Amino acid sequence: MTWHILGAGSLGSLWAARLARRGLPVRLVLRDRPRLAAYEAVGGLTLVEQGTERHYPIPAELPSSAGPISRLLVACKAYDAESAVQPLLPRLAPGAELILLQNGLGSQDAVALRLPHARCVLASSTEGAFREADFRVVFAGHGFTWLGDPRQPAAPAWLDDLEQAGIPHGWTPDILSRLWRKLALNCAINPLTVLYGCRNGGLAEHPAEVSVLCAELAELLQRCGQPDAAEGLHEEVLRVIQATAANYSSMYQDVANGRRTEISYLLGHACASAARHRLSLPHLDSLHDRLRAHLAQRGLPVT
Repeated sequence: MTWHILGAGSLGSLWAARLARRGLPVRLVLRDRPRLAAYEAVGGLTLVEQGTERHYPIPAELPSSAGPISRLLVACKAYDAESAVQPLLPRLAPGAELILLQNGLGSQDAVALRLPHARCVLASSTEGAFREADFRVVFAGHGFTWLGDPRQPAAPAWLDDLEQAGIPHGWTPDILSRLWRKLALNCAINPLTVLYGCRNGGLAEHPAEVSVLCAELAELLQRCGQPDAAEGLHEEVLRVIQATAANYSSMYQDVANGRRTEISYLLGHACASAARHRLSLPHLDSLHDRLRAHLAQRGLPVT
């Protein structure tokens, strides 16, 4: 079965290249004719891995192209996911499966609401990749992708494709706990790197602020019914800061490059969830306000 991949950014391109090089059928779905023309001009995707680059002439098409879609990897940004999937709805075959590879929380529910008859598999990845240029991606760090479906716990047969493609992965019935944990890690690290203009390792100079944020985030996770995600959060945040000390967070990179951030699906989602539970988290709310002001000063969207 063909893997249709919506979103030729870093992770979408990384998956596409690894699936294609194992001979699995892959098609990119690009948003409009200018984007498709730019892709055709370079003749495919280029993946740079350990200093070696390889070119993959993967076929590409528009959302309006003919033909059914039975398996769709949605690899665009969280704020684009719902609108990007919309034009593909008429093409989704009965029993279609979508793999939602977005940061944070909120976008997955928005997509699933539009697709009551499709299966939506949620994914959380720690793989590192960045786009060096259009359709040219650097594989920056091996990681792991957790997948799961809260509504259907049985693992899908296409996990064999990921095994064949060398995509490290695991299936879990508790994917929501994984997504909440990653959201909390991102909320504790990414906004502060933006506000202090530093690499992840620079947060070692702000231990008290990191500690109080972790305490509030752990309280939120508990209130949201995710006690496993709250366990040892502060210790893991400190480990991530140390292990990725030389890296710039994805949110830092977005701001530095004048791109919209996923604030609404990370810190915004956390603060909105706290408000729904009538939970007072003053440091988290303050961080959200400071980040929104920082983005506004740079002319970037605050949602």
